[in-house]
Amino acid sequence: MPPHPQTWLRVTPAGLWCEPGDFYIDPSRPVERAIITHGHSDHARPGHSAVLATAETLAVMRVRMGEGRAGITQQALGFGERLELNGVIVTLRPAGHVLGSAQVVMEWQGARAVVSGDYKRRYDPTCPGFEPVPCDVFVTEATFALPVFTHPPASGEVQKLLDSVALFPGRTHVIGAYSLGKAQRMIAMLRAAGWEAPIYLHGALAPLCALYEEFGVSLGPLLPATVANKSALVGAIVLGPPSAVADKWARRLAEPVLCMASGWMRLRQRAKQGGVELPMVISDHADWPELLATAEDVQAPEIWITHGREDALIHALAGQGILGRALHLVGREEEGE
Repeated sequence: MPPHPQTWLRVTPAGLWCEPGDFYIDPSRPVERAIITHGHSDHARPGHSAVLATAETLAVMRVRMGEGRAGITQQALGFGERLELNGVIVTLRPAGHVLGSAQVVMEWQGARAVVSGDYKRRYDPTCPGFEPVPCDVFVTEATFALPVFTHPPASGEVQKLLDSVALFPGRTHVIGAYSLGKAQRMIAMLRAAGWEAPIYLHGALAPLCALYEEFGVSLGPLLPATVANKSALVGAIVLGPPSAVADKWARRLAEPVLCMASGWMRLRQRAKQGGVELPMVISDHADWPELLATAEDVQAPEIWITHGREDALIHALAGQGILGRALHLVGREEEGE
């Protein structure tokens, strides 16, 4: 009988540890061997000795951390490639979250566990889509694990923005979008919706947009959103990190319409507190129906939950005959906004 993953996949102070393979997945502190699911800072941290990830995630880590801090040794593993680590077969599968994001599939002595990292099930032109992998234990996030979080089609949210731009041609629309993943997805969706004009960027977004272009993701004409370009920004679309949109940087622009792209914009109080005039419910995380659909797709009798609304998801999984378990991993953010 194959060993249950709970006998070889353990929660430690550093994070989730595969004991027979002697490696950690998205550890919260420096370790000897780490597999990183994607480049967001609550999953990819500096200081590890050896790092395994997709080539895209390794590149993201180098851009964000610097060459010397993204792992003393770095090994890229492509989607679908098999690697044996002390008898554990490791494969990476797309997670659909951001560029390079991967699920970590581990097989040992006939048992299979999948750590999904962060993921979404919606179409994203900037990264490969999520691939369900049947397994014995599936490890999931639960950021939006409440029935209220049913994300609308992203195309409709983008159209709301374009309608507002047409309605207020004398104002600058400033969108708060996280620098890795959300910003590039917003740009790609705007291009798909027909917006061909230059899109202006806060300086914090430029390096990762350039990296996406290097990996073949076309984003069209992008220009810096500097004060010198203030007159050119009338009627334009500007993207910046949420922190910049909320401060004086955005308010120096021409009658700015403050926008925010986030799954949390489903909650009107969040938008109101942030002074957001145009909330856009666009998330890079699975919503409630997608979390439940994923549980069905992976056919796992047991699902472990890293962070988020564990209680609600565990209750719903029980109704499907699935055992849920909260891991309470420390250091995980609910959405990098």
